[in-house]
Amino acid sequence: MATFATSDQLLVVIDPAARQTDGESVRIAKDVLSAGAATKVCLPDGPEEFARALARRGSRRPVVVGDDRALVRAVSQLHRQRDLAGCVLSVVPVGQAALAVSLGVPAGAVAAARAVLDGAARQLDLLVDDSDGVVLGTLGIPPAPARAAAAEPVSVASGRPWLRTTYRSLVRNLAPRPARLASVPCPGPSRLRVEVDGETVVDLDQPVETVSVAPGTGGMASVEVRPLSVGAEATPLRVCGQTVTVAGADFRYRADSAVSGPVRRRTWRVVEGAWGLTLPSA
Repeated sequence: MATFATSDQLLVVIDPAARQTDGESVRIAKDVLSAGAATKVCLPDGPEEFARALARRGSRRPVVVGDDRALVRAVSQLHRQRDLAGCVLSVVPVGQAALAVSLGVPAGAVAAARAVLDGAARQLDLLVDDSDGVVLGTLGIPPAPARAAAAEPVSVASGRPWLRTTYRSLVRNLAPRPARLASVPCPGPSRLRVEVDGETVVDLDQPVETVSVAPGTGGMASVEVRPLSVGAEATPLRVCGQTVTVAGADFRYRADSAVSGPVRRRTWRVVEGAWGLTLPSA
């Protein structure tokens, strides 16, 4: 029987959505991880079991198999447990994983699983807001329209084409009409006060099209403000700082994979090297 060091003991937490979205990638990830380390697989049915699994991981290194929402959920949970600084997280992306890939995680299940086994921990900065929420990537104000979610796959016996046709007809009949989505109004210009480290970048008298904030490096956040342009395109304002405060009329913002708000004021601060993520050594 193969033996593994304590550092090679993994807790593999498989998000429920990953099992439904791409069971084959989940199986491949489990096989690769199990071949290279002592793994304990956890199949939580919901957020509460997901949180309990992380809290009871002991000395095992947590590996999240899932999409960007699962990654953000894991980081948020470890942050709430005040255990984020002492934990190195690993991810095998399954599903929508633009955020994970932007952080340097390989997109394929095999490559990502091998990075879990052979990679190295990298400390990353984190945005933490005044409600104790976390942001791993870029937040945007107003939130960009989300893409329509793909319909869940329906398992149909390959030898029964008539049954497949019936299911497709049911999906077409029961699916929301596109006209409903088209009726949602697009966000217009906003009047916001944006402050970086206490200095006003733009005030309420200057309408803005977008504001974006992202954790950079060295404990600094990158802030870009695009004023409303009339005629020629306005030059975006770019600044860096440790704290960013946005205030104004009720506004919403997209942080990673979720839309939050409405709020009238929100402050984000950068925590340098707040969390560790396993990435390919190269």
